[in-house]
Amino acid sequence: MAAEQYELALKSYLRAAVTQGLNAEVLSSLGSANLQLGRLGQAETLLRRAVSTDETFPAAWNNLGVVLMEQRKYAEAERVFRTAFALDSGESAEIRENLRLALANLQKDGYAEPEQNSFALQRRGTGEYQLLSQ
Repeated sequence: MAAEQYELALKSYLRAAVTQGLNAEVLSSLGSANLQLGRLGQAETLLRRAVSTDETFPAAWNNLGVVLMEQRKYAEAERVFRTAFALDSGESAEIRENLRLALANLQKDGYAEPEQNSFALQRRGTGEYQLLSQ
């Protein structure tokens, strides 16, 4: 992964899965490699399995948050980063920065003010209505 050889890393993690089993660390590593390869759906599935296998593994929570951010699921990403931050006791600058970015995206991704349009329904017979703007 450090050499940015993500396909090779993925193969290495698959070999580790054969020898070590699908523990949280292996699942998290597989998910991270898939994230780097742009396979967000596969990464999300693997990282969700990692956090369900070991709910106390902050790196898996952080990586799941990154996947969710990439998918623009800011509310869930914020919750996931908060979990990672708490499990890590706030020691990781990376997790802290990811949480900050999720919060910033969550605030700017809010809903726009509703448009003030006036509409009326006009009955046109039995069970038939026409929408009219006023």
